[in-house]
Amino acid sequence: MHDLASAVVTGAFSYTGKYIAQRLLDRGVTVKTLTARPVSQDPFGGRVEAAPLDFSDLDALRRSMEGADVLFNTYWVRFGRGRTTFDRAVANSQALFEAAEKAGVGRIVHVSITNASAKSELPYFRGKGRVEDALKGCGVPYAIVRPTLVFGVDDVLLNNMAWALRRFPIFPIFGSGNYPVRPVFVEDLAALAVDAALQSESAVTDAVGPETFEFESLMRLLAASMGVRSAFVHTSPSLGLGLTKLIGLLVRDVVLIRDEVDGLMAGLLTSCAPPSGATKLSAWLQDNAAGLGRSYVPELRRNYRRPD
Repeated sequence: MHDLASAVVTGAFSYTGKYIAQRLLDRGVTVKTLTARPVSQDPFGGRVEAAPLDFSDLDALRRSMEGADVLFNTYWVRFGRGRTTFDRAVANSQALFEAAEKAGVGRIVHVSITNASAKSELPYFRGKGRVEDALKGCGVPYAIVRPTLVFGVDDVLLNNMAWALRRFPIFPIFGSGNYPVRPVFVEDLAALAVDAALQSESAVTDAVGPETFEFESLMRLLAASMGVRSAFVHTSPSLGLGLTKLIGLLVRDVVLIRDEVDGLMAGLLTSCAPPSGATKLSAWLQDNAAGLGRSYVPELRRNYRRPD
């Protein structure tokens, strides 16, 4: 595939999908999104056609993708809650891929995560690995893009870490704090995803930035960039998660889950691959730290209190 005329993006009114859709629009590509968000949350002023991301109507999903050159898939769930489970998200993803195949979509670009594996002991990474396996077996040429910790304007995780640093006198560091993190800029991730759509061979690529930090060093950099002082206290994962659950009660949200902590401490948010993006987090913070963490971004209200 050498050029794109039309594309479907799941979640173009959400975070990663929004940056992918904008890059496509800048190239003159006609973009449709499959979304569970209301049209009132459209950041594109009507330039992106919206259709329901409704996994209960697979025929409608197929029709919504007919004529598209490529499907960009960003659909996933951060954690299980109520009827939303990792198993269900895997089944939904597989159904989406099958609908894309029936619709005649020429290529699927899927956003996964570094070190995803169907054999992982961690449900999040295991689910991501199962989705990758489903995509590889669906019969459509594919590109799997595997980001690490994604940063950028409107990000949830980095912003909420900054929010906590601004508001509390202590900040828990799980264990030693020396586990590696290699953040990638969301616009670099979007560029990599769009470039992957222009290729013809199936491929798996890690999306990583040019800098590697130990987690504690990253938090100290974040605090220094914002000009705040916080006491960094090393805790066991259980105690640290207990503290974040107390904060969760305060903000009525799920702040952090055990899977995320275990994956972070296991070094799963890094890669030995060469940088796929040029943007340094340290440089980005110089221009953006003042706005980080000014308000808390709620995960539940943003991504869970809607049909799935």
